[in-house]
Amino acid sequence: MSVPFGRVLTAMVTPLKADGSLDPERAAALAARLVDLGNDGLVVSGTTGESPTTTDAEKDTLLRAVVEAVGDRAQVVAGVGTYDTAHTVESARAAEKAGAAGLLVVTPYYSRPPQEGLLAHFTTVADATDLPVMLYDIPVRAGVAIQTETLLRLAEHPRIVANKDAKGDVFAAQQVMAGSDLAFYSGDDALNLPLLAVGAVGVVSVTGHLIADRHAAMIEAFLSGEVGKARELNDDSLPVTIGVMTRTQGVIMVKAALDLLGFPVGPVRLPLVEATAEQRELLRADLVAGGLLS
Repeated sequence: MSVPFGRVLTAMVTPLKADGSLDPERAAALAARLVDLGNDGLVVSGTTGESPTTTDAEKDTLLRAVVEAVGDRAQVVAGVGTYDTAHTVESARAAEKAGAAGLLVVTPYYSRPPQEGLLAHFTTVADATDLPVMLYDIPVRAGVAIQTETLLRLAEHPRIVANKDAKGDVFAAQQVMAGSDLAFYSGDDALNLPLLAVGAVGVVSVTGHLIADRHAAMIEAFLSGEVGKARELNDDSLPVTIGVMTRTQGVIMVKAALDLLGFPVGPVRLPLVEATAEQRELLRADLVAGGLLS
């Protein structure tokens, strides 16, 4: 199985200044920090990057800042998916011009298109540039899943090379991997190891902001046949996953976690709200249990 975008990618938050405006300098510093931690890829302007509340101009500025900072050390994938195919095509072309190594294209949300609509949407976007495409299957957010047969048909497109799987259905993922060359990336930190066990090549992680080094070590251990070691590393990561992914919304908590670790990246934008004092205290305890704070 090919590994088109690296093994460990973090879906990067978008740093903002205190007034809520974009902070490209902090974004460049965060990108460098993440690559130093063990990420060999980054996703910019994904859901964790608050893409619904950033403008096209902000996305372009952010992508260029990250590519300039780490594009020679990591694969920088641009999140370009929207619920509008024409807009997504425009965003894909802009990302190509800005130097992205690939595109992350989420299932069109809210409209709940039929499978033929999904097929047409994704192939239209893939036809619009020369960049490789990672699909993003996340029915809990999009309202519709990319069905197994649709994924198999999409895998026939020469530029659709990967799928970020946040469907929560390991058996469905296994069927697609067995029937195609589509590279699967875990898009759910709770299922990183289970998806590796059935053939995933890597992760697109939120907790990678904090423990990308552990993810890299877990993947290396698993691929080397050291399954027990991989399980231990996965177990060591559980408190961090609980703290970031279950206390409240993930973007809120990972920005709070970075702040607690001494690398603040600014506020979130409405309709997201800041973590409460109680949530921050629970998160602090999780980070202590996960070995990141003492």
